[in-house]
Amino acid sequence: MTTPSTFRIPAATLDGPGGRLVAALARRTYGQVPDTVRVWWHHRPLVRALLRLERAVARFDELDAHLKAYAVMASAASIGCSWCLDFGYYLAHHDGLDEATVREVPRWRDSDAFTDLERDVMGYAEAMTATPPTVTDEMVAGLIEQLGVPAVVELTQMVALENMRSRVNATAGLTSQGFSDVCELPLAAARPPAPAAVPSAG
Repeated sequence: MTTPSTFRIPAATLDGPGGRLVAALARRTYGQVPDTVRVWWHHRPLVRALLRLERAVARFDELDAHLKAYAVMASAASIGCSWCLDFGYYLAHHDGLDEATVREVPRWRDSDAFTDLERDVMGYAEAMTATPPTVTDEMVAGLIEQLGVPAVVELTQMVALENMRSRVNATAGLTSQGFSDVCELPLAAARPPAPAAVPSAG
């Protein structure tokens, strides 16, 4: 479901030669300008740094692309970032992932669409995303046994990166922008973020 972003951080106007170029490239690539760009554009050095980071991350290949997509989307769903799920669904569609399976990620615990390894990966992503994290020695050891150390390192960094993306976008008030409209199935709703824990007295 597409709802207008509230832009708690005001949307920047992409003016000037640089802004017009970025807007044109975004429309050519995605069909529209991502709302994230309108937030980032207030800080041009940050735009350049994030674009360099995302280009570098896109070349990582130690972790299976399907597992990576499921982990990232599980983290976004756990945080409650509907913009991130919307865009993630769009990317999964273009990467050739099965759309019916991808749609099950936000409710993976109740779905029979996933293998045991995929469940382990999404459980790890959710445990990393929890505040405080709930990752256990057994989780890590099991993933290392199944995937190898380099893939687990990549998985861990990708979930950490998605935490940064999702928390920034949710905090900025960004919501589903309609990227998933290109897909054959409707976007599954993100779970709302869990309320912050209240410290007990005493």
